[in-house]
Amino acid sequence: RLLEMACPDATLVIGSDDEWSARICQAMQAAGRKVVEISTVREVANGIFARDGRLYRAGIDTPAELIADLNGIETLRGAHNWQNAAVAFAVAEALGLTTAQIAPALADYPGLPHRLEVVARQGDVVFVNDSKATNGEAAAHALAAYERIYWIAGGIAKQGGIASLTPYFPNVVRAFLIGEAAADFARALGSDLGHEISGDLATAVRAAHRAAQKAALAGAGGVVLLSPACASFDQFASFEDRGDQFRALALEIAGQGNNNGNGDFPRRAVGGAR
Repeated sequence: RLLEMACPDATLVIGSDDEWSARICQAMQAAGRKVVEISTVREVANGIFARDGRLYRAGIDTPAELIADLNGIETLRGAHNWQNAAVAFAVAEALGLTTAQIAPALADYPGLPHRLEVVARQGDVVFVNDSKATNGEAAAHALAAYERIYWIAGGIAKQGGIASLTPYFPNVVRAFLIGEAAADFARALGSDLGHEISGDLATAVRAAHRAAQKAALAGAGGVVLLSPACASFDQFASFEDRGDQFRALALEIAGQGNNNGNGDFPRRAVGGAR
């Protein structure tokens, strides 16, 4: 409805990777509207798409590469963020910016708190605050974005729990469970994924760090990831409060307590993830 109400000469940027949005995209194109289609799962005929962490503009013969390595931008890891980057690129172009202006701006994007926010590092161990992931679908994006994950999950479970996350378990080394859902999550994980019930966030962060640090000493490294797949209200005032406490614990462990808390750390490949 919003797109239908847009000015006749407006540029409509539409991600078409889900069934509903694909139908809207097709309808707007059939109506003769100016549409820039966005996809992370296929090459589009007229628009911008992401493939293997690279951003392309559709071309008649060969697609033009716009961004060579989105996964190298820590704040834009994962296919969901490739989609975000593609949409941002298309909107910026529609507003008159050039590739030379857009590409470095994406590379410097600082990210948002509590959304795959890198908050601290200690050697080859990275702490990532994804407290905004309050359900399984949201947590799936984080589990898909990293490898060798030491996963902190739990709280007040949403409908569906974590059953949908099984395909991402190969990326997880061990799970550390907290809050009201800890026992249920432990039963759901069963023998599919090594886990322990930590109970509270501080215990989980320290246990996850010890495990990741041990792996790092053996040359593996890893990501201590808070992506709870749950609401926060059993133990915290909000998901922001949960994420802030995680950040403070991570900074304390990493000896970076004087950091500004905005995840402003040097960017580098972490834990073998690409």
